[in-house]
Amino acid sequence: MSGYGPLMTVASADPLITGYHRFRAEHWPAAKAEYEALAAEGQRPHTLVVACSDSRADPALIFDAAPGQLFVVRNVANLVPPYEPDGNLHGVSAALEFGVKVLGVSRIVVMGHAHCGGVQAMRTGAPEAVRDFVAPWIAQGTPVVRRVAEAVAPEAVEQACEEAVVRLSIDNLRTFPWIAEREAAGTLSLTGLHFGIAEGLLRALNGPGAFEPLG
Repeated sequence: MSGYGPLMTVASADPLITGYHRFRAEHWPAAKAEYEALAAEGQRPHTLVVACSDSRADPALIFDAAPGQLFVVRNVANLVPPYEPDGNLHGVSAALEFGVKVLGVSRIVVMGHAHCGGVQAMRTGAPEAVRDFVAPWIAQGTPVVRRVAEAVAPEAVEQACEEAVVRLSIDNLRTFPWIAEREAAGTLSLTGLHFGIAEGLLRALNGPGAFEPLG
């Protein structure tokens, strides 16, 4: 028996297989030349997006992006840790380094979203089942989130905390010297966004102020 689990089979009940068939039948014919060019010439994305792994907030869908346009980094609660080149394993930082230094993106977007389970866990604690990795990961946002939760009205807590995590990640991006240098030189911009799942609306962080709806 294979150690990698059973192979996917062609079956109408498998949503991955049926989705792949739609891709091949409906999308691939029109996009074939585009994919061939990307394979031959390499990727040149204009934007690096740090987003949550939540299945309801897919950056490629929200921005209607074509292949090769976005370099996407997804994790629990769209967190960017501070710059810490200590030789340990840093997946988000590695992706940032590659996107900025190798691909030369001109913008980094941090996109939070409504009803984020990771941000909720920062407020109330991670479930017992995810103590190995999720709990220490989200702990980096817990102090900020709990301070915000104490300062706003109860009905505003959820969204205010999600916005606070976006701000935290933007602040942490600026601890990376090669990000701060490019931002100061005007060759790299940093943008904070919040996606409302039920409304399908994006709001953008307006400098140090509030998040405002995109026009």
